[in-house]
Amino acid sequence: MSTFLDQITPELAKFIRAQPVFFVATAAAGSRINLSPKGMDTFRVLDEKRVAYLDLTGSGNETAAHLLHDGRITIMFCSFDSNAEIARIYGRGAVIRPTDARWGELIAHFPKISGLRQIMEISVESAMTSCGYGVPRMGKTGEMAGRDTLEKYWTTRGEEKKEQYWQKHNVRSIDGLPTGMDETTSESSETSSRTRS
Repeated sequence: MSTFLDQITPELAKFIRAQPVFFVATAAAGSRINLSPKGMDTFRVLDEKRVAYLDLTGSGNETAAHLLHDGRITIMFCSFDSNAEIARIYGRGAVIRPTDARWGELIAHFPKISGLRQIMEISVESAMTSCGYGVPRMGKTGEMAGRDTLEKYWTTRGEEKKEQYWQKHNVRSIDGLPTGMDETTSESSETSSRTRS
């Protein structure tokens, strides 16, 4: 049975914080629907009407393009343990980059992770919980069951290589929509470093 909410309740926030993985879905008119898995302690509930996640450098930048052109975003969490539950957050998102005025406020909520690209901030319009009886139970392996491959990759390459990668792979979506990354310069990384120090 589904329960619809107009904000994030303390119970829902507790469930969200317990999940090691979440999924992000976005789309824009005429584009492919994008659905991406995320993890690495990058999601934060800021208050009952606002959440954010740390977006790391990857092979594409679909979410940024879709938020720029459409704004709608859905985030899903599902439990893989004995607590069979699914939660979705529906809202409108904005891309916050190191040169934005609110960067310092938001980045303070997250751990320092190499490969940092931007923060996705979502204004929550509604949320929904439902049963997860169709989701299999799965266990974690190793401490925190985390992968450190992505972070190690960007730690060894540094800021200059990361920005070169952005310019080659992240300025347009797979459907050709601009992502806003072409406006990013080395100044953004310097700002990020100063803010975190």
